[in-house]
Amino acid sequence: MKWSCLSFDELDVRTLYDLLALRQEVFVVEQDCPYLDADGFDQSAMHLLGHDDDGELVAYCRLFEPGFTYTEACIGRVVTSAKIRGKGLGRPLMRQAMGEVARLWGSVPVKLSAQAHLEPYYSSLGFRVCGEGYLEDGIPHLPMRAG
Repeated sequence: MKWSCLSFDELDVRTLYDLLALRQEVFVVEQDCPYLDADGFDQSAMHLLGHDDDGELVAYCRLFEPGFTYTEACIGRVVTSAKIRGKGLGRPLMRQAMGEVARLWGSVPVKLSAQAHLEPYYSSLGFRVCGEGYLEDGIPHLPMRAG
């Protein structure tokens, strides 16, 4: 996996298209959840991109500095392509994301909005539920925090 972490202004048009397509493929089509993915926050995020050996974008998330979304740094839109799902690449994506947060903003706590069924997965990565569950776009979510 080849990782890169880019600001919005560093994304070329093809990369922006690929990351939007991956997010829509999974969050809108696979999960049958119509919502406005272009939420106006991409311009303020750092974009962590994981490309396979063929150069295809197969893993992605966006990172926000502390104070933008939450008091903590934030990891969001965590997604892997169906092509690689189940092959153990979600953990490297999250480890890379946590490493990028530390590189960019130092040793800070990190918060995310986890789909509730993924709570055991995020718990295994050091995140703990830090509030009440809620519905986001009709899907149960939990606030989780690490650090």
